[in-house]
Amino acid sequence: MLPVWRADFTASLVVFLVAVPLCVGVAVASGVPAELGLVTGIVGGLLTGLLPGSSLQVSGPAAGLTVLVYEAVQEYGLGTLGTLVLAAGMLQLVMGALRLGRWFRAISVAVVQGMLAGIGLVLIGSQLYTLVDAKAPGNGPANLAGLPELAAETAGSDTGLAALAVGAATIFVLLLWPRWRRAAELLPAALVAVVPASAVVFVLDLPVARVEVEGLLEAVQPPGLADIGRLAEIGALGTVLAFALIASAESLFSAAAVDRLHDGPRTDYDKELMAQGAGNAVCGLLGALPMTAVIVRSAANVRAGARTKASRVLHGVWLLVFAAAFPAALGVVPVAALAGVLVHAGWKLIPVRELRPLWREHRGEAVVLAATAVAIVATNMFEGVLLGLLMAIAKSAWETSHVHLEIVGMDGADAAEEAGVTPASQRPVRVRAVGHATFLRLPKLLDQLEALPRDREIELDLSGLRHLDHACAAALGSWAEQRRPAAAGSGGGGRPPGGAHAVRRT
Repeated sequence: MLPVWRADFTASLVVFLVAVPLCVGVAVASGVPAELGLVTGIVGGLLTGLLPGSSLQVSGPAAGLTVLVYEAVQEYGLGTLGTLVLAAGMLQLVMGALRLGRWFRAISVAVVQGMLAGIGLVLIGSQLYTLVDAKAPGNGPANLAGLPELAAETAGSDTGLAALAVGAATIFVLLLWPRWRRAAELLPAALVAVVPASAVVFVLDLPVARVEVEGLLEAVQPPGLADIGRLAEIGALGTVLAFALIASAESLFSAAAVDRLHDGPRTDYDKELMAQGAGNAVCGLLGALPMTAVIVRSAANVRAGARTKASRVLHGVWLLVFAAAFPAALGVVPVAALAGVLVHAGWKLIPVRELRPLWREHRGEAVVLAATAVAIVATNMFEGVLLGLLMAIAKSAWETSHVHLEIVGMDGADAAEEAGVTPASQRPVRVRAVGHATFLRLPKLLDQLEALPRDREIELDLSGLRHLDHACAAALGSWAEQRRPAAAGSGGGGRPPGGAHAVRRT
């Protein structure tokens, strides 16, 4: 038992050191007091960490929700943020109780990767301004369009250049430190990057912006009745839905990834969804940031040798002690260093290495991924993800709706006529449709039917169709009706040429 507790204790310290700069950085980037990021991390450790679901993954504020939180704070104010998070947590609890957790695994991986890539692009676009102590113009397109002007202004500003040096040095350390594997196993890169940057800024008294400290209790702002009343607004409900769905998807995909890193108990997705919902409900009551399971902290927890959920609970204890006893320590942290951490985190959200093989092997998936990312940058998180889901559904429907026609009776007609058999003009052409006939393939299907000879009788057999939707059934029936008048107008006995019949399906 002692080795297990020792491993969990050591892992908790590692996760704590990883969590501090990320919690603070996500809060600052979201436009809320830095302490609220620590509050979410504390709740993720002490509450969500105790609940069943996944044993080793760690929850807290995530870079993936930064853009959406920032937009919500700008639109509804900091006071209403708690209400939105509370409602999202309650929705997660309901989804978990209805056992919907496993269904999140059915979401297209391309949409999830596109969502993360879009978040990464927007996060980088906004944090490049923070990297030089400037204010971002606003949404994704505006931020990207303003980058040339930002570069020109920074080149002529001593303050901007000093902040850029701090942020660039932070990114440099984040890129190089993991290559020193033995050292990286002892000290996380984010901590190694931020602490020296803070020390240099403090000693040299550089003119750069630093984290503003309010105190833990002062930062906590429970929602009031007026804030709760804003849930009646359509936009607020859309934000709640976005919080719940994106946080749930990110948490459960993180759980699947963490399960591949260890040999311990597997995740119960429904219980994990309820644990996340309980954590978000409490975060909402405290007016804090929404939480998700975070793969960076979770992977650090597993690599540090954690055996049980005690490691993530203890990491919450260390966060609480730090926030309560040493809040002034945050006041020496340069904002540019945290921006460097988030620029690095945003870049890691973009699946650069996976794009080329994905394009070669599954071009449609690559298109869905890119379209989702671009839509998020151009519009917002909710609309971008919705567009990605619709594209993924349309792509799947297109790929599964294969239908082709097997035509019998067109070849060898002249030879049969010369042999004294039924003349070619009176021999029916048998057409058998095979596959899935949906409206997506209807234009091509009708073009093939219209190309058939109009002076021959057509027998259309639908028994080979595994699926026939209403649009196709109606169109095929209409096509057969259009062929019948030509038959009715012809003289002679038997079945006249030019008709269509035997539209059947078994």
